[in-house]
Amino acid sequence: MRSRSYCEALNEALHQEMARDPSTFVYGLGVPDRMSVFGSLVGIRERFGPERCFDTPLCEDTMTGFGLGAAINGLRPIHVHIRVDFLLLAMNQLVNMVSTFSYSTGGRLKVPLVIRAVVGRGWGQGYQHSKSLHALFAHIPGLKVVLPTTPRDAKGVLIAAIRDDNPVIVIEHRWLYWATGEVPEEPYTVPLGEGQILRRGSDLTIVATSWMNVEALKAAEILQRAGVSVEVVDPRTIAPFDERLAVESVERTGHCLVADNDWTHCGFGAEVAARVSEQCFGRLKSPVTRLGFAPTPCPTVRVLENEFYPNAEDIVRAVEAKLGLAPSDLSGEDFYSHERRFTGPF
Repeated sequence: MRSRSYCEALNEALHQEMARDPSTFVYGLGVPDRMSVFGSLVGIRERFGPERCFDTPLCEDTMTGFGLGAAINGLRPIHVHIRVDFLLLAMNQLVNMVSTFSYSTGGRLKVPLVIRAVVGRGWGQGYQHSKSLHALFAHIPGLKVVLPTTPRDAKGVLIAAIRDDNPVIVIEHRWLYWATGEVPEEPYTVPLGEGQILRRGSDLTIVATSWMNVEALKAAEILQRAGVSVEVVDPRTIAPFDERLAVESVERTGHCLVADNDWTHCGFGAEVAARVSEQCFGRLKSPVTRLGFAPTPCPTVRVLENEFYPNAEDIVRAVEAKLGLAPSDLSGEDFYSHERRFTGPF
């Protein structure tokens, strides 16, 4: 085990898989740029050449179709999107072609296509650069959707996605790129469709996605000082979603809060709330609570942007309200102003 950042873990996964399998290649807008998509592609073009790491035209629909064609012809393409927002321009390919192709051929043709999409906020990027959209993609049968949180998961999930014979969308939060943790040096996989418990607790369960796991862990530390024991469950994969960990946790704690890195209306948080309510109805001590983006396009001004994105403070207040606790003093807490570290993709 060595300490590696989330970004370094992604980079190591790509180096190892591209060295292992010559059919694997990376492409996308800005891929060969000197900043290498926030550093995640450092050294790839130099090592594997422009045939296996190349820039593309600004045409998401066509480039997704190109990836589909490469995948069904024996290659393993990895399409990188610096911002998930513009993956919307490829929805025809994703919904009508990529997700259904193996089904339409009776399984005779596989579609081992990986789409890496970066999400997250940074210095007031506004409504066209701030979405997550993972619930939208998870709604489509045939697409696998994963949101790794830790550096170890980033490497193992990406390797698993590359080796999978189905299309996989990997959602990466740009603020997580600086997170560090222990990462094995050798190649390994984290099974798609399995979650993990990031923190054990007995009083309340938080089910969180992507960056909201960081906020949930911070909230759990604060609440621990108030005598509240919080368990944090990270699904990691939301399509397919294995609710077992969340359900078992809520059966023990009796309370559930879902902290999603997306809008709450028709979002993944609603799916978790429905499944937990259905399977834990007799054990719930309170209704399932959901937190997510405010129901509006993301504002650009910092003070309004802070109201749009939930953080650890919102989680603490929601838990206090749920458990009937007096509000604690949070004036001395640091709530992760990671905007200061974000300098843009180029």
